[in-house]
Amino acid sequence: MNEIDLLKSRLKDLANKSYKQNIYTYSAFLTSVELVCLDELRDEMSFVDYETFGGYELAERQLVGFGSERALGYTGDWPIKIIKVEPLIDKFADDLSHRDFLGAIMNLGIERNVFGDILVKDGKRAYIFAMESIADFIMDNLTKIKHTNVKASIVEPGTDSMEDLKPTLVDMDVIVASPRFDAIIGGATKVSRSEALNLFKAKKVTLNGRLCERNSMTLKDGDIFSIRGYGKFKFCGAGNETRKGRVYVKLKKYV
Repeated sequence: MNEIDLLKSRLKDLANKSYKQNIYTYSAFLTSVELVCLDELRDEMSFVDYETFGGYELAERQLVGFGSERALGYTGDWPIKIIKVEPLIDKFADDLSHRDFLGAIMNLGIERNVFGDILVKDGKRAYIFAMESIADFIMDNLTKIKHTNVKASIVEPGTDSMEDLKPTLVDMDVIVASPRFDAIIGGATKVSRSEALNLFKAKKVTLNGRLCERNSMTLKDGDIFSIRGYGKFKFCGAGNETRKGRVYVKLKKYV
């Protein structure tokens, strides 16, 4: 049995457990590619309600939660904790990237699926979305990133730190050959059409939180797409054509 078959088997086991025992069950964090497996099981698991969530709006890595208030009569709690990591002394802190935070967490010896997205702010601090079962371990052991000593704390709902999780968007205007998705990807990343096609083939493009391989499709206003290695973008519509027949496209980039 390959990894995809094992994942599908685990998801079906969780669905059956929720249905038979009348309880909420949750997966570990799934990648956009793994979430495709969930879509492929939709018909087989139609007997149970489920939804996905990664700790904040538009999370790329998400848990699947089986069960619903409609079916079970009570509201479930997502087993996700938000960990804020910041320098002990800001003055002497290195500039820290997503890769720096990810590497430091992985060096703790934990599996990648027990924590989800990492949101880096100002190159100094980050918010880590982790399974409740591993949050204390991360907080106790994540003490240094590169040469920077750091401290970790749980972000409680309703605190000022929750406002920091709201995304910042920067306007982008690009000119593309056509309003096709691959052309927009090329404009957003400044790569050639063949390189944009390779991003689709390499399964590096997601649309509204799901893996997308339809490079010729047309986007709708408000669609959110991510390109691994390049960032996340919001499509805000296509405008007029240039005299050479190219198209003006408006995007917003999440930073």
